[in-house]
Amino acid sequence: MSPPPERRFTRIASTPIWSGRIVSVTRDRFRFADGHEVEREIVHHPGAVGIVAHDQAHVLLVRQPRPAVGDPDALEIPAGKLDVAGEPPLATARRELAEEIGCAAGRWEPILDYCTSIGVLDEVVHLFHATELRDARAKAEEDERIEVVRWPLDDLGGALAATRDSKTLIGLMWLRERLRG
Repeated sequence: MSPPPERRFTRIASTPIWSGRIVSVTRDRFRFADGHEVEREIVHHPGAVGIVAHDQAHVLLVRQPRPAVGDPDALEIPAGKLDVAGEPPLATARRELAEEIGCAAGRWEPILDYCTSIGVLDEVVHLFHATELRDARAKAEEDERIEVVRWPLDDLGGALAATRDSKTLIGLMWLRERLRG
């Protein structure tokens, strides 16, 4: 379904403001179909994947420090940036699952793609469901401090209460509904 004509817009200018190792920021100007122009600062991120991985009894989560929000012990689903040029999200998810929790999955299913902060950030997170797990160690990044957590599937409510991370909340709520139905 197309947006109404008055909501359509065109980017008419983009000025780099700042560029870092993970994100960059631009000041962009947009013109709407009615001629009105607006300026927005946009944070650009390569995107990410998140993996809802479980066996018959446990969902596999990770604990790691997240200095950006002051949390030394954040509970999350395994995840990672789309930081390898040309690598599709599913390949990134497979690599991250092996790096973060030492597993491969025999079955993969896309859950959904979502925008993390649609008003200011262009990041898209691709969530996947991974089952039929087996050992598959891969070398983790040097600066990661990850503890693998095997959380009981019958206590997904406890895991939801123990996290503030959006990809984890979305993934665990999806899993809880999937297991109910």
